[in-house]
Amino acid sequence: MAKRAAAGAMLVWLACTGVPGAGAQQAAPQVVDLAPVVVSGVQPGPGMWRVTSAHGNVLWILGTVSPLPARLDWRADEVKAVIASADAVLGPPGWTLDADVGFFSRLTLLPSAMKAQHDPQGRQLQEILPPALYARWQPLKARYLGRGKGVEKDRPLVAATRLYVAALDDVGLTPRSSVNKLLERAYKARGLTPVVTRVVIKVDDPRAALKEVRASPLQDVECLQRTLDVVERQLPLLVERANAWAVGDIHALQQLALKSQYDACVGAIASSGLGRRRGMADLDARSAGKWMAAARESLARHPLTFATVPVDALVEPGGYLERLRQAGYRVESP
Repeated sequence: MAKRAAAGAMLVWLACTGVPGAGAQQAAPQVVDLAPVVVSGVQPGPGMWRVTSAHGNVLWILGTVSPLPARLDWRADEVKAVIASADAVLGPPGWTLDADVGFFSRLTLLPSAMKAQHDPQGRQLQEILPPALYARWQPLKARYLGRGKGVEKDRPLVAATRLYVAALDDVGLTPRSSVNKLLERAYKARGLTPVVTRVVIKVDDPRAALKEVRASPLQDVECLQRTLDVVERQLPLLVERANAWAVGDIHALQQLALKSQYDACVGAIASSGLGRRRGMADLDARSAGKWMAAARESLARHPLTFATVPVDALVEPGGYLERLRQAGYRVESP
């Protein structure tokens, strides 16, 4: 569900870097270079879904998207007005890490963290990836990351994260937009702290976790493969979706609910021994259950609640809108 920018969250956090089966040989595909122009400047953003309880309490949901245009100036008048009258705010669904790693701790952990990015057996990507997949990787790596050799030492998951962020930047998109900062300012002005609805993965000993991840193999080849699929074929669609969000085209947003690479990338961590020992099983179901419980409680207690949920998680079959309808609430589209 809500895994935007969380594909490498466990590994990238443990690395403390701040960076965001073999078949027959196939010819390397041509890199897509037909992305539409990214919108910029002041834009209205999308409307909100309205969820109403039998007692008349209302939950307003803003559907979010990542990535977004890098130069977007979101007007957000309607959203600001709702937050200014809200009694409660729900944070987005998903999962997050809870670990006490201060500045000085980061410095002492850094040497081990850098090694955690690399294959525990010391292999390079050419030794890990099937030949056909490595042939696809090479032109994309050369285009978006240059011809340096450093990334070749990275695990597939880390290499995938680097490639994805660089490709987004190339077409004018960013996974770190100003939308969250604007929302945080509106919450602060209203004196509200969002209810945490994410599943929290506790990391009690960051140093031990780093040692564990350094020694742990990950089944992350599929993560890189799905990322190559996105970079080769879906960049124009990501631009269209980002533009649709910026200009408030809800119909287009619903049509552009894309299947991302994040299931494969998060799954590589969650299914590993490291992930299982830290309670990362069934993250989708657990995060959905926690968010729905928070939504039901807020709708029962508060006249007006504001929430943010990724658009694809809202509108997909079995998504949050369908769950809310099944729970007996009236759901109205923007």
